Amino acid sequence: MTSWIIAAAAVVALGAWYALTRRSEVACTVDLEATHDHFHAHVDLKGIEVNEGDAVLVHNTPDRIPFGTVQTFESTATVYRASWFKRQLVRIFGSSEISALYEVGFEG
Repeated sequence: MTSWIIAAAAVVALGAWYALTRRSEVACTVDLEATHDHFHAHVDLKGIEVNEGDAVLVHNTPDRIPFGTVQTFESTATVYRASWFKRQLVRIFGSSEISALYEVGFEG
């Protein structure tokens, strides 16, 4: 019975370690372009680097711009840092997911 309690406590601790995230607010520049040549949205975070498993939420920017325009916004973003365990899982399983893209080819 005690081994079940220890195993359950270990699973809970491991789950908490996986889910624990640190968050920080950071200034950012958002570059949006919707033209015939380019269609993109780029975010430049000021003074912070994003790693595997991290998530970024950009605040107060439009969800669309008129076609044929290029706009730049100064805004803020919340960066959610992945725990060490989550980062390792993303590294392991992320490389296997991207390898599926290697099989795409162009034949002419």
